[in-house]
Amino acid sequence: MRRRPFRSRKTDYGTIALHWLLVAALVVALATGLSIGSEAPDRTWINVLSRMLPNAAAWTAHLQSAVALIAVAVAYAVYVLLGGLGRRIRLDRIRLLGLLGRSQARWGAINIVLYWMFFLTMLAELITGGLIYFGYGSSLLLNLHWIGMWALLGYPALHVLAHWRLGGAPQLLRVFRPAPLQPPPPPVDLLELVARLAESTRQPPAAAPTDGSHTGGTVLQANPLVVATAAALVSVTVLITVDREVIDTLHIRLIGEADAPVLDGDSSDPVWRSATPISVATEGGGNFDGKGETTIEIRAVHDGEWAYFLFVWGDPTRSLKQLPLIKGTDGWRLLHHGYERGDEHAYNEDKFSALLTKSDFILAGDRTFHAGPAPAAGKPGSLHGRGLHYSNVDGVFADVWQWKATSSGPSGRCDDGYFGPPAEPTQAQLAGKTPYRGGFAPNPGTAGYLDNFERRAPDEYDAPIIPRRLPKDFAATMRALGRIDLDPNHGESDSARWSMTELESAPYSRELDALIPERTIIPGVIIAGENSEDRDSVRCVARWQAGRWALEVARRLYAKGKYQVSIGTGVFMRVVAFDHSQIRHTRHVRPIRLEVE
Repeated sequence: MRRRPFRSRKTDYGTIALHWLLVAALVVALATGLSIGSEAPDRTWINVLSRMLPNAAAWTAHLQSAVALIAVAVAYAVYVLLGGLGRRIRLDRIRLLGLLGRSQARWGAINIVLYWMFFLTMLAELITGGLIYFGYGSSLLLNLHWIGMWALLGYPALHVLAHWRLGGAPQLLRVFRPAPLQPPPPPVDLLELVARLAESTRQPPAAAPTDGSHTGGTVLQANPLVVATAAALVSVTVLITVDREVIDTLHIRLIGEADAPVLDGDSSDPVWRSATPISVATEGGGNFDGKGETTIEIRAVHDGEWAYFLFVWGDPTRSLKQLPLIKGTDGWRLLHHGYERGDEHAYNEDKFSALLTKSDFILAGDRTFHAGPAPAAGKPGSLHGRGLHYSNVDGVFADVWQWKATSSGPSGRCDDGYFGPPAEPTQAQLAGKTPYRGGFAPNPGTAGYLDNFERRAPDEYDAPIIPRRLPKDFAATMRALGRIDLDPNHGESDSARWSMTELESAPYSRELDALIPERTIIPGVIIAGENSEDRDSVRCVARWQAGRWALEVARRLYAKGKYQVSIGTGVFMRVVAFDHSQIRHTRHVRPIRLEVE
């Protein structure tokens, strides 16, 4: 039989359709994956591709592309099975021996091996991505998912090369030349074949029917592409149903007013034992012993007026060193590593943040964060190049509580803020002299703490600095600091305090400075009064013990300010933890739905 010339090579319609659907879904998945990856610590180099990557709703598009990939995978498996196309991807002994054969056989075998490497990588990506999405994430899974993404990015080049070596341009152009799907040959029945051969030796062959009938009986076969499409739609429906049914829900039980917990950071209060906890695995942050992950356990109750939350998470160190100052021969210096660009990840206090939103999106947090070095149109980017928090809708705000171990901890309050539409930048922010924070801002009111130094331009923080206040009794301040260890990965003792009050300190003067010896460490935080107005609505008390923080929080159920969200059924919550890091917090994909009894 004559071999069909290369120029007429074609591919069936179904394979072409599934091929390009797969390509489209992969492009979205890889682009959004890189955008998400740019937010991980030490991966800001991805921002060189920012013009080609999506900035808004990257998580949403990433998960939608994952659903599309699952649908295409199901459709392809069904299509191959019903269309009798298994020979295309069969990796058997003969194909493996082809690796040692002549050029065309060798590249044909290489092509099949590449197919199966792609299939296995895609399966690994879908499994690891699914585990991360449903709350079973870890640094190991994240790294495996990251490696798999790069393998998928490199696959197209190898795929094209293999097909080029197999048949040149005609082979590559097959995906643009559709043809009907040829029916698969019937399976060979050896007994029937022997019988037919014997029959043919005894009598002449029968004439072929002229009425179009089939001698083997009528065969009714559904179109394989239609069946494959139906199977894909069913798989998507099942995925969406499962996703909606298994969302994490925090039940906030009603208690009597007399049973309300005492806010002291002690998680042994009897009321917490009766509250049903949920656990959220968070990852992708900084520090935490280099893994960037911690699991947060949450319990909640309410007495009809106040809601009470207990957040417990693992943190190997009690980190209180919030931008301390050290005296040298040429004056005071700020201890920092990244603060000049808004990304301090060494001399920073432990923090915890919870976000409340009325948004009913499964990925509610994806509507408040935008990746890239300058994600807000017409606005400056962040100094650290890791994206900005803001909402897309005017008048819609996400309520953000933030506890800070040194700054807000002593006052028994969380700092209450919000994510809203992008703020108008100042001239200093446009010039890159002060950080632009997008739509993140504190609620109206004043904070009960301040930095012990004046803000300056990013390139000036390595120069000598004048503290705002100096300790009146530096020996007493040194005792309050406890055991001093400037290694950021080493925590402070239980009784240590790395802040000064206004009573313990005095405004800077040369006379007072002259009494303080070199190598003295003083706190970088001044406790000055109390939070006021809407910034003072969330009570917080924390305690660290045996590698875990326990944070008790209380806030009224009903919000009083426009930047706050009332606590009620259907509200969504997100929680993140910081280990001596300014912005490198952990994260989780799916939010927690509140259900108030």
